[in-house]
Amino acid sequence: MEAVRFSVDHFFMVIDMNESQVSSIDQMRAVLAGTQALEFHICDDDAHRYRWIASVLERIAYRQRKRPERGVVLAYLRRFSGYSRAQITRLVGRWLERRPLEKRYGAPARAFARRYSQQDIELLAQIDQAMDTLSGPATVHVLRRQYRQFGDDRFERLAVLSVSHLYNLRARPEYLGRRVHFEKTRPNKNITIGVRRAPQPDGRAGFIRIDSVHQGDRDGIKGLYHINAVDCVTQWQVVATVQGISEAFLLPVIEQMLEQFPFRIHGFHADNGSEYVNHTVARMLEKLRIEFTRSRPRRSNDNALAETKNGAVVRKAFGYSHIPQEHATVFNEFCRTRLNPFLNLHRPCLFATEVEDPKKPGRIRKVYRHDKAMTPLEKLASLPAEKVDWKPGESLDKWQAMARSVPPLDAGQAVQDARKKLFESLRRRAA
Repeated sequence: MEAVRFSVDHFFMVIDMNESQVSSIDQMRAVLAGTQALEFHICDDDAHRYRWIASVLERIAYRQRKRPERGVVLAYLRRFSGYSRAQITRLVGRWLERRPLEKRYGAPARAFARRYSQQDIELLAQIDQAMDTLSGPATVHVLRRQYRQFGDDRFERLAVLSVSHLYNLRARPEYLGRRVHFEKTRPNKNITIGVRRAPQPDGRAGFIRIDSVHQGDRDGIKGLYHINAVDCVTQWQVVATVQGISEAFLLPVIEQMLEQFPFRIHGFHADNGSEYVNHTVARMLEKLRIEFTRSRPRRSNDNALAETKNGAVVRKAFGYSHIPQEHATVFNEFCRTRLNPFLNLHRPCLFATEVEDPKKPGRIRKVYRHDKAMTPLEKLASLPAEKVDWKPGESLDKWQAMARSVPPLDAGQAVQDARKKLFESLRRRAA
């Protein structure tokens, strides 16, 4: 097997006639597969490459070849000519039509004349610098006024400049060299609010995910908002209603929601909405020694639990219709006294079980088995004692007694009746 000798000139590649030993389809396949070496020379002459392509097509009897064999020839020509697939196809098509392979393009005999000179671009940059870069129409008005009203002959051509072409001149390198200045990115010395990562509860209760649900607009008027907080491990859920998501309304409600959890909160995870990612909320969480995390970019599952509960719980309870902001207080009371106890003591949730994927060893899948359905309280009771940090005055026995005092059917019916009365009072007030 002969050694391969390369001689590179510029960036174009053409095989010299030394490769004339390749005269069959099988040899071409061997070369393409790398099992047969060639001795060849590489240059950048288009006429040389065209002659080589024509010689290969003649030598291999391309016209008599079937389609699969023609594919091998085209791949061979593309590999060693440096041309694209489209260019090879055009050249081979021209050869099949018995037309000569020759270069049919070149530089124009006379380039297009430039209407606006280097001096015009410099004058435009000077005007923009003096006028602090006005809008296109305003700048054109200045150019025309400079020539017509003040008789400055230097602006004769610029006086008829169109607004659209003005922006073309501003993009020219000559203009950018005079007007555009680049500065290095200045480091941000502000303290970053929250850590961008998913919560890491490690099987402990007290790491909540929180999200907002807007209750519709009407005639441009915002409705009230529901705040939904869910514990990552037990799915203990607290829903609250607030008039707006500004700091004045939101901060007291968040404090009330944290108080409704029977265990201490160690982690607070939100998406990147400004209603949560702000210094006021961060200071409150820091005061309570609660870790503040927020969703990462391109990681849509970071807050998926809260978003799932938005649809499965909040939207089912309150729907999608507009609810005026002035009713936030009564809705918040309904959540605190009726909805939240029902969700945590009587409404079952599905919990994931991690199993190894039999089709892909080493990959872990989450499956939701029917026999793993539990209420948040039952899930909380199943955790080891060291995984639950109960607040003073709270205990598992206390909450289990509350759950046993009312059957699930009666508890659910009570929530339905209270919600019906709530919306009936809402309709009466609207009438």
